[in-house]
Amino acid sequence: MMGKIKVAVLFGGQSSEHEVSRVSAQTIIENLNPEKYEISAIGITKQGKWVPYKGAYQDIGSGRWEEASQNNQTPWIVKGFNSAGTLTTILNELAGFQKTDVIFPVLHGINGEDGTIQGLLEMAEIPYVGCNVLSSAISMDKAVSKVLFEHAGITQGKYLVVKRPEISDKFHEIEGRVQEELGYPCFVKPANAGSSVGVSKVKEPASLRQALMMAAQYDRKILIEQFIDGREVECAVLGYDSPIASTVGEIIPCNEFYDYRAKYIDGDSEIIIPATLKTDIIEQIRQYAVTAFRALDCSGLARVDFFVENLTNRVYINEINTMPGFTSISMYPKLWEASGVPFRELLDRLIELAFLRFQENRSSYERVL
Repeated sequence: MMGKIKVAVLFGGQSSEHEVSRVSAQTIIENLNPEKYEISAIGITKQGKWVPYKGAYQDIGSGRWEEASQNNQTPWIVKGFNSAGTLTTILNELAGFQKTDVIFPVLHGINGEDGTIQGLLEMAEIPYVGCNVLSSAISMDKAVSKVLFEHAGITQGKYLVVKRPEISDKFHEIEGRVQEELGYPCFVKPANAGSSVGVSKVKEPASLRQALMMAAQYDRKILIEQFIDGREVECAVLGYDSPIASTVGEIIPCNEFYDYRAKYIDGDSEIIIPATLKTDIIEQIRQYAVTAFRALDCSGLARVDFFVENLTNRVYINEINTMPGFTSISMYPKLWEASGVPFRELLDRLIELAFLRFQENRSSYERVL
């Protein structure tokens, strides 16, 4: 490719992880090699407006970017795409490029990490970093991904799936199943959410209904999971057809579990890289991480989270994240740095993988011209 690669970074979005996305995007932009890339930033407000941002990048993480963009007269996308022109033209106009080479969708959670943005970019025929539509969607849905993990032979804890209407219609039945099949404590979480938003640790039956109601604010489908008394560890995966796993990191949360406050607000959680685990357990986690990545047909990147049970050292998969955080405290870049891949090189590899998958997909089906 002649000249600098034109990269448009998407950030913000309409999810409960809007703020985390902003911080991740700022960190990525500040670490992209300016000699190699021409960078454009496109913010998506909580109201769904797509706004080109030309100001100081250090204002993205704080949210000041939106105020600075108030007087920007460049056309934006709103719900329904009422702007004129084709989708590809609109995206290029937003980026300020005649032709955008690649998009880095630094969007976490619903309306960003769940296949929706990926589908839009597929329609626009623009390469993008990360997993495709299918793998993004099934990875986001923790209930669906658990079925595929089971099929792949990856050990996981027991769980129940509850739909929102069942909280009122079948609560006593749910309560009985939790007592019989999972026991207490247990975890209740939205099936489609991230950054531990809407997650509760339920210690006794009296708290179950409230936890279900809170999770139901974020999704119509709710998971109730067996509590695993163990250490929380994470592994990063990078690649396409031949993915590789990083070393393993351990999280020692400052709160009772690694919730949103422990991740992004309190700042007192401890991260140990590499995790102080036996070599064979680390290798099993790395193997499981690649197996999970392949089982969900992921590409580019993913962070896979596990528990290591204290009593038995048994490894249980928890979940997979297809656009993990890229903040200064995020595990994904830290794990790769500890594995010999510095941040700037990691971003280069992710962009290279975006181009690779784009070319592979174009050659795998007949496109009508």
